[in-house]
Amino acid sequence: MPAVRKYRRETSEISCCLKYLLFTSNVIIWLTALVVLSVGIWAWTEKDMFRNISKLTFIALDPAFVLIILGTITFMLGLMGSVGALRENTCLLSAYAIFLSVLLLSEIGFCGLAFVLKDKGWIKDQATEGLRAFIKHYREDPDQQNLIDWIQEDWLQCCGIDGPKDWDSNNYFNCSSIAIGSREACGVPFSCCRRRPQEVIKNKQCGYDVRKEGYFTPQGMELSKIIYEKGCVQAGEEWIENNLIIISTVAIGVMFFQILGICFAQNLRADIYTQKSKWH
Repeated sequence: MPAVRKYRRETSEISCCLKYLLFTSNVIIWLTALVVLSVGIWAWTEKDMFRNISKLTFIALDPAFVLIILGTITFMLGLMGSVGALRENTCLLSAYAIFLSVLLLSEIGFCGLAFVLKDKGWIKDQATEGLRAFIKHYREDPDQQNLIDWIQEDWLQCCGIDGPKDWDSNNYFNCSSIAIGSREACGVPFSCCRRRPQEVIKNKQCGYDVRKEGYFTPQGMELSKIIYEKGCVQAGEEWIENNLIIISTVAIGVMFFQILGICFAQNLRADIYTQKSKWH
């Protein structure tokens, strides 16, 4: 009888658990980025930004542009990670790890810079300039308008930079605009108004005339009961102080998962090289 040969299947050096964990997580990132990118492109299309380049003056403050940039970067990252893991492509995995490392170092640098400059007013100055641009161009871009309305009404419950008077820098709300017939002159946007008890639909005209001299005298009402008098810069500082632990936890969590992604990619690359060395 011929001798029976026993064949032993060669074990792979590549961890399937590591490979598909990296692939699945990056597919989720890739799909999320695709949604964000699509929303940004749709918003630009609605504003006809692709044909009207002259509107790009304040592009850095355009929420749709920010979504496009974030979506593009995250899309590339997720694509490199998922395809690199699935196809066991060491070049893509290397690019993925480098990309994540650059992002991680940038985040650490930004956090360090923010900590160093927090007492020098640099961050406050940047926030002030950004809000000033939002207020000045409030009616020119619907996305910027919606963003500052969300900041004032839903997030910080504030009005203006240091207070309601800052809305004088907008042509529609400036008190001198009464002469040209602006109904919003000497007023503030509806997002500055406090919500009334049991109010379901907010009155969009609640901020009309509230900054007119003597407006509340005949009505016997106080400004603070109608609109927010606290500026958004002060409200933002207070919000950060009250939520510092949560912010720090989220930042550390994001960095932890980035480090985990770098380690997974590097370990998978090492496994692939080890497997290839067997073939040679």
